[in-house]
Amino acid sequence: MEIISSEALSIQHEKVGTYEFSRFEKIHNVVFEKSSKASYLVAKEIADLIRSKAKRDEKCILGLATGSSPIRVYEELIKMHREEGLSFKNVITFNLDEYYPMNPESIHSYHYFMNENLFNHIDIPKDQIHIPEGTIPQEKIHEYCAAYENKIESYGGLDFQLLGIGRTGHIGFNEPGSHYNSVTRSITLDQLTREDAASSFLGIENVPKKAITMGVGTVTNAKRIVLLAWGHKKAEIIKRTIEGEISSQIPATYLQEHSNTTFVLDTEAASLLTRFESPWLVDAVEWTNAMTKRAVIWLCDKLEKSILRLTDKDYNENGLAYLLTEKGSSYDLNIEMFNQLQHTITGWPGGKPNADDSKRPERKSPEKKRVIIFSPHPDDDVISMGGTFDRLVAQGHEVHIAYQTSGNIAVSNADALKFAEVAMDFLPEGKELEKLRSTIKAIEQKKENEIDPIEVRELKGLIRKRESIAATRYFDVPDEQVHFLNLPFYETGAVKKNPLGEQDINIVKNLIETIKPHQVYAAGDLADPHGTHKVCLDAVFKAMRELKSEAYMDDCWLWLYRGAWHEWEIHEIDMAVPMSPDQVLRKRKAIFFHQTQKDGVLFQGEDLREFWVRAEDRNKKTAAHYRKLGLADYAAIEAFKRFEY
Repeated sequence: MEIISSEALSIQHEKVGTYEFSRFEKIHNVVFEKSSKASYLVAKEIADLIRSKAKRDEKCILGLATGSSPIRVYEELIKMHREEGLSFKNVITFNLDEYYPMNPESIHSYHYFMNENLFNHIDIPKDQIHIPEGTIPQEKIHEYCAAYENKIESYGGLDFQLLGIGRTGHIGFNEPGSHYNSVTRSITLDQLTREDAASSFLGIENVPKKAITMGVGTVTNAKRIVLLAWGHKKAEIIKRTIEGEISSQIPATYLQEHSNTTFVLDTEAASLLTRFESPWLVDAVEWTNAMTKRAVIWLCDKLEKSILRLTDKDYNENGLAYLLTEKGSSYDLNIEMFNQLQHTITGWPGGKPNADDSKRPERKSPEKKRVIIFSPHPDDDVISMGGTFDRLVAQGHEVHIAYQTSGNIAVSNADALKFAEVAMDFLPEGKELEKLRSTIKAIEQKKENEIDPIEVRELKGLIRKRESIAATRYFDVPDEQVHFLNLPFYETGAVKKNPLGEQDINIVKNLIETIKPHQVYAAGDLADPHGTHKVCLDAVFKAMRELKSEAYMDDCWLWLYRGAWHEWEIHEIDMAVPMSPDQVLRKRKAIFFHQTQKDGVLFQGEDLREFWVRAEDRNKKTAAHYRKLGLADYAAIEAFKRFEY
């Protein structure tokens, strides 16, 4: 089944009848290639509702959500306000939740979030904004929550509720175990929810353990509900919510019983839905080579068999009879798919000299290639492709490393203070020492809601720079081939970054123009917790597309690697670079040079393991998957997908 064309689609509920559910799905959902288009259409539905209510001189009651998912929707609403005259004077808002305890002035509060991302930029009267208070005395919370609930009811309930979804399946802060009829109340946060919030709070120990939230009953009383989900990290819970049974352990499944709900998803969030993961079980499919490979690997995984052991019976009994009808016997099909997977494996990521390259993922010529490895943060290169990086250098290629951002916000104050004090002990009296004293004072006097002053950011950036150079020297890369781009979009001093700008793109373009690479490696992981990977990848895409007409770009291939959170699926892999046990250890040691990112890294995401552990486990898992499919047994494998820019 195809993804619904975003150009032809309206998410308005009147259009739901035109959508065919698969037999597996219990909630109406629409899927977009890009979340930007989806966000625009959600914003348009909200704007149309506001306008239609205003024409009837009625109030529009909106339930609003926080988090990364609705940010683009709010940006579109602000744009409509500025450019189209959309007024919010008839709008009354009720936010879903707030941490407890939480000062509304804190940068971590949802009051701060909503003001920064929406309310400060539109004409909504302040007395029409309602966000749960995180400073209510404990003994008055019950009374406060009842009043919040009554106020929503006094307006006739919510006309429209915007939702995100947590990986526990929570909506608002209705954690597993929440009852269908629950109302606004205080709740203890699930550990997984707190882990997901840890990056914003600079560590899980700083995340509050409680919150005030609207109840499931409050949410499901809304006349219209739209839930947003972006990225592969949401794929598993989206599948369980849309295709699973209603359960209090996944509160979002209660939305199956709401008659006017739409889930708005991007392709990654929808990727595990049956109609995308195994579409042959839903409808007839076109058996392209990519679809065939996907189906064969799926069948192997389901039956726990290697490719060459699959039989006609296996295909016929598992919904793949039409594949055999089109492709012939299982014997021939198995051999074809086995050979294709085998040809992805190479110990020569830069191409093997003087070898037949017709069945290899990379060209043999030129024998020595110029290579750029773009690394969004100053450690993604070794975390994500350290083994391949090491091998490219060892095989004589001219390898350049381009660190796209300084990574300064990921250095703790404690680490910055340690390095500054070491330098103080070493330096004689003078201007440099005075600058260090000033920097140390700035660190010590920094308040909770303040961003680092420029001198502190400079220090933290230098720390990450020197850690990076230590790692690249370990791999024998000359210092002049290590480039620190310090893209301007990143330099806000806060987790929230600026949009990608022309200056960022030009910096990337200039490097490519200077080196004229035969290979470019870039981070294709779009699930980065703070969006830096996506912006950095967009910078590479736009730079390479603008340079495409240059003659040297005809010989330039773009390979995408994934970050520390996720690997390419086997059927997506175009090049698999195996590592021996010794190479695994070399990669680990290279990661260890990034000392400030070990043992309590600030932006750890939902996985509390250290980066090197995650990377090793991911690489070992990929190798194990190849082995289970009947291919060679390696200690670890790094995977890449070729991208036609």
